[in-house]
Amino acid sequence: MDMRFNGSAMRFPHVQGLFREEIVVEAEQAVPVAPNTPFEEAACCEPLAVCLHAITQAGSLVSKRVLVTGTGTIGCLTILAARFAGATEIVATDISDTALAIAKSIGADLVVNVATQPEALAPYAEGKGHFHVAFECSGNGAVLAGLLKVVRPRGTIVVVGMGNDVTLPISAVVTKELVLRGTFRFDAEFAWAAKLISERRIDVRPLLTAQIPMDRAVQAFELATDRTKSMKVHLVF
Repeated sequence: MDMRFNGSAMRFPHVQGLFREEIVVEAEQAVPVAPNTPFEEAACCEPLAVCLHAITQAGSLVSKRVLVTGTGTIGCLTILAARFAGATEIVATDISDTALAIAKSIGADLVVNVATQPEALAPYAEGKGHFHVAFECSGNGAVLAGLLKVVRPRGTIVVVGMGNDVTLPISAVVTKELVLRGTFRFDAEFAWAAKLISERRIDVRPLLTAQIPMDRAVQAFELATDRTKSMKVHLVF
């Protein structure tokens, strides 16, 4: 399959992006949303699809205890997806109180700022681990070693964030029979995401920080890069 993503710089020449009012695509690439779905909510179909693909990689989450590390847009949508999939306990970590507040508001049972509370997860390592599944969404590869301690034997770690190379104590993976899985983009989950958002079975509105007109694009990008003030910023044409 020769898959291309609009705005991708992975190939040369680069693929054109979507900062435009209208675009022509093949009919098979067009996924419908409900007519009354606001554009800013529909724009979350792509990141939600990433997270839905991640939870399918983890297997059933029904009655499972889940840890999500990193509560940016992907981390928060993973929380929503995990709860939708039946997780009974969700703990989330980050270094931004702003992001953690949003994570708490959308259903995380406990949020931990690991910058100010670096030992807060230590109790979860007792008894060979507490969580059935962990989703690493921060993109910080160093976080993975810590997950090996807090995930219970035969648990699953799904690496969602694109992080740096790390060295892991592979003996912990072996002796606890852990499953370490990667997840990349999505396929059929995009249509699933569109349906869930259209029906508000997954409500993305708490993540939406601002909708800013195109003529203030610089301001929009400045806001979007400030994690102390924003989660999801959209340009409006």
